[in-house]
Amino acid sequence: MSIPWSSIIAGSTAVFSAAAGGGAWMAARRANNTADAVARIEQDRWHADLLPQFDISIERGQGRDTLSVRLVGPPPLRRLDEICIEIAQSDDMSRIASLPGGPTQDELDAQVWGPMRFTYGSDGADESGKTVAPFALKVGQGRPFAIERTRPPHWQEGNDREAHWRNQWIHSPMRLVLTCQREGFKEWVITRDVSVPGQPRTRWTS
Repeated sequence: MSIPWSSIIAGSTAVFSAAAGGGAWMAARRANNTADAVARIEQDRWHADLLPQFDISIERGQGRDTLSVRLVGPPPLRRLDEICIEIAQSDDMSRIASLPGGPTQDELDAQVWGPMRFTYGSDGADESGKTVAPFALKVGQGRPFAIERTRPPHWQEGNDREAHWRNQWIHSPMRLVLTCQREGFKEWVITRDVSVPGQPRTRWTS
């Protein structure tokens, strides 16, 4: 029986061609994965380089306090399409509703646990005074927000509740969380502690 050398050679060529093709595909896939990884690293680096920089302060006025928020850099950022500000609690206590007849979790979450809150009715502030309406800024621009002192929650009792409440936060900052958006980038989440100037101390007795 004659050996079909032509068939064997054709089959071997097909095998080698398939192997070569598979190797080329694997090489192309590795190259694409490497390119994607490099692109992600570069994007993350650029995202970090463009971290928004804010100048935030509280300004005292006659009967009106103002939170001044200014976007100061970096210059290549140029702008932020949307900034959302939320007041976080100024301490690290965990507040979970647990007592029958006590405040609900919604009530605990709505309370601003700190010295200052946004003034309801101004700048799109919500009823609790925790947030204002989202806004945009260009680098070098800023805007003011009306703020006021917080008040003790309605479930706290006692004739000295106002004094007790204010003294509780006498050395505490106004703690903010800023969530910043710009088209084409992942969001930035920035936390800032803002000193509250000239907080009067009220004497109280337990």
